[in-house]
Amino acid sequence: QVQLVESGGGLVQAGGSLRLSCAASGRTFSTYAMGWFRQAPGKEREFVAAISRSGSSTYYADSVKGRFTISRDNAQNTVYLQMNSLKPEDTAVHYCAATGRLVILRVPAGYDYWGQGTQVTVSS
Repeated sequence: QVQLVESGGGLVQAGGSLRLSCAASGRTFSTYAMGWFRQAPGKEREFVAAISRSGSSTYYADSVKGRFTISRDNAQNTVYLQMNSLKPEDTAVHYCAATGRLVILRVPAGYDYWGQGTQVTVSS
């Protein structure tokens, strides 16, 4: 089992940047692929990015490709989401999630553990 705690959210103007962090408990962090999802009010939770166990493979939603970068530090049990060129439509609660599956999925059902979320608000 793993517990996840996100941080780094906040209010930023359009065009600005934020870096989200997700700290994981336990000694088995490197056995989980990690993902970031987000959920805006009245909308379904959507995939943002994912990273493989070793960090060698990354995956992005088309809406954030070229602007966001996911990375991980297995020694620090932490996964990051660097968000640049933020847009008002990026406003949402952002969640990190962990999966023990071998195949990385882009749907919430593909993940076993979730953090509590961190709010990102981008003003125009």
